[in-house]
Amino acid sequence: MGKAHLRFTKLHGLGNDFIIIDAINQRIVESAIQARAAALCDRHFGIGADGVILVLPSTQADFKMRIFNADGSEPQMCGNGIRCFAKFVFEEGLTDKEVFSVETLAGPIVPALIRENGNVVAVEVDMGAPILERAKIPVAKGDPTARVIQEPLQVDGQSFTFTAVSMGNPHAVIFVDNLEEIDLEKVGPLCESHPLFPERVNTEFVQVLSPQEAVMRVWERGSGETLACGTGACAILVAGVLNGLLSHKATIHLPGGELKIEWVKSDGHVMMTGPASHVFSGEFII
Repeated sequence: MGKAHLRFTKLHGLGNDFIIIDAINQRIVESAIQARAAALCDRHFGIGADGVILVLPSTQADFKMRIFNADGSEPQMCGNGIRCFAKFVFEEGLTDKEVFSVETLAGPIVPALIRENGNVVAVEVDMGAPILERAKIPVAKGDPTARVIQEPLQVDGQSFTFTAVSMGNPHAVIFVDNLEEIDLEKVGPLCESHPLFPERVNTEFVQVLSPQEAVMRVWERGSGETLACGTGACAILVAGVLNGLLSHKATIHLPGGELKIEWVKSDGHVMMTGPASHVFSGEFII
């Protein structure tokens, strides 16, 4: 069997970057892409990215999204990734809808495009309701139906407290007084693989500036520290509300920029608004 030339486009959401592949108009073997994800994401020997996203047909929604982390693992959802996905399918002419549905492992997600002069400059995404039950996040031990708020976490001889939230993928949100004091390269991997988190976890360290503003750093499972994490920003807002630290609508500052997050009181859904940017397009051989 001959080698295939596959077209791709690289996009980023606040520096959280993705290789996006149209798997509707190109024939691909999904397992082969997953097997190559680490090589494709390598920043020295590959294209370089935090993950690979496939745009697939769906029988349940307008599109289906699969995403592979930089280590080849498959998360349920990705907030920055879904914004890049939305910009890609519209600008590549795969849809003319400005609001559409996307099938994900975390359930259906509905992005709405924000356009200026015909260009997609931002995307508002209904991320659905947060999952707060311990067993469903999941977090080990304790009452499986209870919320996990300010629970002790011991890593590297340090004591933290975390609040657990799932936005389709698990997050441990840790509020701290000073982000500069956190050695994320050291404690991030230890949090990710801690026995409390049977499916590993994304870890956000957060400094609250006001009820409407917080700044964060994130260690993503399967990718390490990234410049932004959309689901993480959503989890921070929810955790902040649960701890009485943030209002239901706030700006979350990430290393790559900022996201507007709202936990809507009427339906309990979390809305995320932020940019998505085109970097370049090309092709690789598989």
